[in-house]
Amino acid sequence: MDFEDTPELADFRARVRSWLDANAVRRTDQLFMSMEGEEAFREAKAWYKAKADAGFACLSWPSEYGGAGLTSLHDVVWAQEVENYRTRDGYFVIGIGNCGPAIQHFSTEDVKRELLPRMASAEDVWCQLFSEPSAGSDVAGLRTRAERDGDNWKINGQKIWTSGAQYSDYGVVLTRTDPDVSKYRGLTLFMIDMRQPGVEVRPIKQMDGGQHFNEVYFQDAIIPDSYRLGEVGGGWTGALTVLMSERLAISGIQPTGFPQFLDLVRSLELNGEPIADDPIVRERLATWYSQYAGLQAANKRMITAVAKGGVAGAEASLGKLVGAVMNQEIANFCCQLFGPAGIVSDENLSPERGHFQHAVLFSPGVRLAGGTDEVMRNIIAEQVLGLPQEPRADKGMAFKDIPTGPS
Repeated sequence: MDFEDTPELADFRARVRSWLDANAVRRTDQLFMSMEGEEAFREAKAWYKAKADAGFACLSWPSEYGGAGLTSLHDVVWAQEVENYRTRDGYFVIGIGNCGPAIQHFSTEDVKRELLPRMASAEDVWCQLFSEPSAGSDVAGLRTRAERDGDNWKINGQKIWTSGAQYSDYGVVLTRTDPDVSKYRGLTLFMIDMRQPGVEVRPIKQMDGGQHFNEVYFQDAIIPDSYRLGEVGGGWTGALTVLMSERLAISGIQPTGFPQFLDLVRSLELNGEPIADDPIVRERLATWYSQYAGLQAANKRMITAVAKGGVAGAEASLGKLVGAVMNQEIANFCCQLFGPAGIVSDENLSPERGHFQHAVLFSPGVRLAGGTDEVMRNIIAEQVLGLPQEPRADKGMAFKDIPTGPS
């Protein structure tokens, strides 16, 4: 792992920093940016269009697909620099970070050239439709059906916790096409037009007031076979491609809360004294800094491996596990520091414009999205540490024969 920029990367970093200075607001300027609502969505689309026009969208994608034709190390440089600004950079990470690689890997050349450039500039917005009410941690247990109908497929079922579905034009959906084989072998992956008849999106109201997650219902929705990603019955392979990309994408934008906590420690006073002089605050600062620095180094190591031809491995789960927990702990601690003001979430009245109060309410969802803590620990245990897999009672059993409740 090399922490030093090459001359070419140093020049790219300077161009990124110059463009961000001209087009974004530095994080230290204390501008509150809501991630919810139509106004935020329109701002995010405008931001991505500006990025694309400036040549900074999808840096490691080929230029014919709307990218810049650069390397994953350029993605690292961008991520390092944009962290210092308040932007909409993470708004479409699921579509671009998860769905984009699956389309590049499994679609025809014509489909890639048609859909990917519009994704790269956020002209089209994408979502990922995997989790279901009975298949959250165990995604392979999903029950949304896809049945062949001539040159098309007919989709029926339900998905849940789908981020950004209410704004999406397309989605990548994992379906069951064969219940007579094991749950992993009977899956098929598709692209789907989210605006067509038979697709209903119902936003889920969260306790922080937002509606980021959604339920999605399919009733005889039609997907052309040309929108199939991979082989019939090969959906689990496609899903793993999406999930590996998701780990890499999430690791780059996973909120940890530490930069905001550091800003707070530098500026806040407690009983007329700088809060940085408080021994408990200093102890927490040291602990969270060591975790934050470790995550930054682990992410650099992973991106370096990808840039050298490797793939995003299970190590990316470390960023999700450690970062999401730290984000919640920091938010809770800061609200305690504020005393009675810690319960005031109005951005015009609250310290730090209510950032930590909002984080208290949203951070539990971050620990669930993209895989729970328990799922992340299993991935790390089995795929990084090489520990034995957990026993599976349904191993080798046809999906239709798996018990679903009391007999």
